[in-house]
Amino acid sequence: MNWENYLYPENEMPLDNLVEGYSNTAIFRTIGFVGDSMSSGEFEACDANGQHGFYDMFEYSWGQHIARKNGLKGYSFSGGGMTAKNFMEGRAVFRGCWDQDKACQAYVIALGVNDLIAHDMEVGSIEDIDPDNYKNNKPTFAGYYAAIIAKYKEISPDAKFFLVTFPEVHLDWHNEKALKHSAVLYALAEYYDNCYVIDLYKYAPKYDERFNEHFFLYGHMNPMGYIFTAKIIDSYIDYIIRHNPKDFENVGFINKFRY
Repeated sequence: MNWENYLYPENEMPLDNLVEGYSNTAIFRTIGFVGDSMSSGEFEACDANGQHGFYDMFEYSWGQHIARKNGLKGYSFSGGGMTAKNFMEGRAVFRGCWDQDKACQAYVIALGVNDLIAHDMEVGSIEDIDPDNYKNNKPTFAGYYAAIIAKYKEISPDAKFFLVTFPEVHLDWHNEKALKHSAVLYALAEYYDNCYVIDLYKYAPKYDERFNEHFFLYGHMNPMGYIFTAKIIDSYIDYIIRHNPKDFENVGFINKFRY
């Protein structure tokens, strides 16, 4: 067997291969999934009067699918309507997201849609970061997002961070904001150590009308959509680990002792 053909298929790009069995994501024993309704397994219902209801069902979330598949503990630090701003301003405390006994070896952060699309928040840049005290970051999306990373670095100093971009959709105005969001995440991944970008905009399927027919229920995903997203995120993390093995060789020591 040529193990290099397995680990490094020629000209492989992220998501060329969706991992069906357990993946290298399983090297983490604990992962925190930070996000909004699309990370919380939220289902949207519509009654006979056209009234919509929204329900977080964490057991259906892509994060919990990843956790079950790989036999790890996954914490759902997510919820409908979550923004980087309200996460830092109270919701994280309310949901126990900062609890030291929930310190994780890795965090997957998928925030920004509500900040930038629903609330039209200023995107900002890494210039909004106070390197000495994240509490003094400017009140922009970049500032709040950076504060989340900095806070979790206090809790779990050697944790790995995976920052998730928006996927491409069929709306040009949405994609314009998605590219600005992506640029900030790449800048943050350069600014902080142990950070990697999961670039759904570049490598995931386009969320066009046909995609939505298969994987969406009104404005949120259906059960199959969350499973498909789990495969995408899981396989992307697997790709990152396989292509950066030296970065992950000490994962087993995270939150046990410094190395």
